[in-house]
Amino acid sequence: MAQRFRHPAEYYTDPENSIGYLARVVFRSFSRLLERGTLTHDVSAGQWRFLRQLWRQDGITQRELSERVGMREPTTVVALKSLEAAGFIRREKTDTDKRKTYIYLTPHAKRLELVLAPMNAEIHEIATRGMTDAEVATLQAMLRRVVENLADETRTLSVLSDVQA
Repeated sequence: MAQRFRHPAEYYTDPENSIGYLARVVFRSFSRLLERGTLTHDVSAGQWRFLRQLWRQDGITQRELSERVGMREPTTVVALKSLEAAGFIRREKTDTDKRKTYIYLTPHAKRLELVLAPMNAEIHEIATRGMTDAEVATLQAMLRRVVENLADETRTLSVLSDVQA
């Protein structure tokens, strides 16, 4: 029995019909606009992704941070070295489990949240210009559903490569 799709496969060869393509364009645009502001505080878009998660919860393990950001651990290790060199984080091991590394924000990085968060809010305002609050909520709900649907499928993959902006 032939697999049934919403549209013929050829429909998705047009990038404008591809959710993946559109999501990538949105991601790249967000990253570029955000970095325009964050770089004035020596924070790259890549570092922003990690700082944003740490502002939500400080003192989590390297593995937890990796999962929350959606990056593989080797990529996270490289990012953490950069964050540490920039004075944004410190890494600590505990006496109880030397295998786990916990990540903590420095006071400087904690203060940056108040400066950088409005930049992120501004880009969201630009991106949703002309949309009602209800439309924005619907867009967010639909994108979350897409994320969940894809997560169900990607959990079974043995190796995932990180998305590069």
